[in-house]
Amino acid sequence: MLLTLYLLSAFTLLSAAFLIFRKVVRRDYHQKRRLTPISTFLEILIFLLFSVSAYIFVPSDWPAVHVSTIPTITGWIFITIGLAIMFIALGGIGLRRSLGQEVNVLKQTGLYRITRNPQVLGCGLALIGLVLLWPSWYVLGWVVQYAIIAHMMVLTEEEHLRLVHGEEYAGYCKQVPRYLWFPRRS
Repeated sequence: MLLTLYLLSAFTLLSAAFLIFRKVVRRDYHQKRRLTPISTFLEILIFLLFSVSAYIFVPSDWPAVHVSTIPTITGWIFITIGLAIMFIALGGIGLRRSLGQEVNVLKQTGLYRITRNPQVLGCGLALIGLVLLWPSWYVLGWVVQYAIIAHMMVLTEEEHLRLVHGEEYAGYCKQVPRYLWFPRRS
């Protein structure tokens, strides 16, 4: 029963994220060249619902740590690095630009020289840390949901940045990976 409820809620959240990011937000970016207050609210709402959903399905004795010392230390390292990346990136880009309200300059310095989406990457690292601290299929599923939701958001933002910044953004994409560099096999 709990698994069915979990899968249903995950499907509902992912469907809502698709509608918001790939339809509503995308429309605002195309028509207004920025997010409206409503689309900003809906984006924030999706991530809030995502955050709350974890508390519904994690083990009942959460946050009791169920793992040995090495995964615990590794988990806290991932969480610390992930949160640091998120806050440094947000500080470097500013809240208005991060929320799609201001897009006049393409940020290519600081962490944005390493990855085009440091906030997404930082949050992902922090969530991986949670999986290491509180291993559970539900928590792992939560991380997968985040990856899907964040990727939908990134795709929508990239379309917008291509429209606004054209060749400058195309060149930036050739130089800096969406998330991380992965070596190419010969």
